[in-house]
Amino acid sequence: MKIVPLGAGQDVGRSCVLVTLGGKTIMFDCGMHMGYNDERRFPDFNYITTEGDFTSRIDAVVITHFHLDHCGALPHFTEQRGYHGPIYMTPPTKAICPILLEDYRKITVERKGETNFFTSQHIKDCMKKVVPLHLHETVWVDEELELRAYYAGHVLGAAMVYARCGNESVVYTGDYNMTPDRHLGAAWIDKVRPDVLITETTYGTTIRDSKRARERDFLEKVHRCVLRGGKVLIPCFALGRAQELCILIETYWERMGLTAPVYFSAGLTEKANRFYKLFINWTNQKVKESFVDRNPFDFKYIKPWNRDYADLPGPMVCFATPGMLHIGTSLEVFRKWAPDERNMLIMPGYCVAGTVGAKVLSGMKVVDIDQYTQVHVNIDVQNLSFSAHADAKGIMELIRQASPRNV
Repeated sequence: MKIVPLGAGQDVGRSCVLVTLGGKTIMFDCGMHMGYNDERRFPDFNYITTEGDFTSRIDAVVITHFHLDHCGALPHFTEQRGYHGPIYMTPPTKAICPILLEDYRKITVERKGETNFFTSQHIKDCMKKVVPLHLHETVWVDEELELRAYYAGHVLGAAMVYARCGNESVVYTGDYNMTPDRHLGAAWIDKVRPDVLITETTYGTTIRDSKRARERDFLEKVHRCVLRGGKVLIPCFALGRAQELCILIETYWERMGLTAPVYFSAGLTEKANRFYKLFINWTNQKVKESFVDRNPFDFKYIKPWNRDYADLPGPMVCFATPGMLHIGTSLEVFRKWAPDERNMLIMPGYCVAGTVGAKVLSGMKVVDIDQYTQVHVNIDVQNLSFSAHADAKGIMELIRQASPRNV
């Protein structure tokens, strides 16, 4: 068996791992790197072959979930580099991937003016090649190569993949979460005893505090800020973290009888909530059960955001995308609210170096937004990690479940 990481080996982003087993080659994930805007943003496909005939070298591409660091290079690989073989992903991933890819394309081409990037048509053509992969169903790529998907938690539709050819087998986890959260269940896999388990290690050796304590801390901070008349900005990604924190705020507002308005900068997120409704069977038991009475993603206290609200007086809470304050609504709102010390910024996740989010978290008091704009940061900055990845304990638990020979 031969394993070659073309991306994400000791690095965050650009996940792409080639595995050759029993004479067949699978590409697990085909992602982009957030930190680069040159040719390094995509995996180095020339490593596979310089002739450009990828279809004869690779038997299947498997995408574990819709995050761009796992699927962002796919249209480039299929439509611009000419791979025509089968691509496998779960139905929710297949539904959501094109939306995030289109969003990525818009930012790169229309905002930053890049040429020679994949087009909207490329994304459509690429998605037509996708074969759906359902949980626990064995799919035969050809006579010898079989694939099976297991629930990974993390985000809607995320899967771990077991692959076997002849007497060699491998499990590639993609990203996974071993603790159930407010809207998804915990990752789980059979004792498949593969020769090799390839796992993400975002939190490699870290053991995180209890989720409950983190949630309580988050709600107390929001409540305190709102009581003193401040505004709370929570930058988050449109899928996953946003739904998680909204469910949390929604139940707390209900319980405490709070009246301060809570907003959600829409765009992707309304679409996202439609997908949660559509793929309700991918959520956890509690969400499924409450779905009988009411849809837990139809929020009572949380209203769509309007740009003009940023200038209104009085307390409010705003969930805004994207999560790292590098562009978009979250950055626009941050610019207006940052100078006032009554306000609060809660960063619920990881920030890539160089983004405004990372600068603010490092304690910078004056931040350059672009060459014309400087912002004085007096806002109360809080960092609470609501990460959808397994910690060290979770990773060890998954390894015990799968019982691989090698990791």
